[in-house]
Amino acid sequence: MQLHLKVWRQANANAPGQFQTYTVANAHPDMSFLELLDVLNEQLIQAGVDPVEVDYDCREGICGSCGVMINGKAHGGLPQTATCQLYLRHFSDGDEITVEPWRAKGFPVIKDLVVDRAALDRIIMAGGYISVKTGSAPEANAIPIPKASADAAFDYAACIGCGACVAACPNASASLFTAAKVAHLAQLPQGHPERQQRVLAMGKQMTTEGFGDCSNHGECQAVCPKGISIDAIATMRREYLRAITGL
Repeated sequence: MQLHLKVWRQANANAPGQFQTYTVANAHPDMSFLELLDVLNEQLIQAGVDPVEVDYDCREGICGSCGVMINGKAHGGLPQTATCQLYLRHFSDGDEITVEPWRAKGFPVIKDLVVDRAALDRIIMAGGYISVKTGSAPEANAIPIPKASADAAFDYAACIGCGACVAACPNASASLFTAAKVAHLAQLPQGHPERQQRVLAMGKQMTTEGFGDCSNHGECQAVCPKGISIDAIATMRREYLRAITGL
């Protein structure tokens, strides 16, 4: 199959960027989208052109570094599918595909499709952890945890920090990412001693990084490759109210 790629090219963070169109004539329906970019880069190198910079690693949908906008949709728009899990069988011969980086103030472009997502790391550093000494791993049944709480914590902990929620949100909000971390630890006993300072510190850092606020569009939930529910944001808001009221 033949595909026409309209790719965002930007030499560095300070340089102006623009779209360039390339054609890959020997694409195969069983290729992943990242393999398509590999084939494109092989063509560009052979032609003496700088390859397209794209950030990826695991190719198993667990690291999130592969995230790009494909035809205006984070990760391509398939439910619970990361870019590295997207296959060309979902496109048609002759399609024009637009590929661009995450667009958000908190994710400055480094080069081409690669953005700096260190802002998410700084949100975690602000409080998304447990600092108390818990000793060695306890026996699984030593601290009874309701199954519903355990299941919710597991689901929220599935967040891979890819940033698709930010890229899809009209406000470029990192609320779903931050809420997943806050809600995860709020379900577990070991997360309770620091729960108030955690939500306040992480919320403040999220604002400092330039991310917008949530206005319940739900786009974050729609594009999340791990299916993190927007319910996490409701949990984070309850945690915030508890923290500021001292209840």
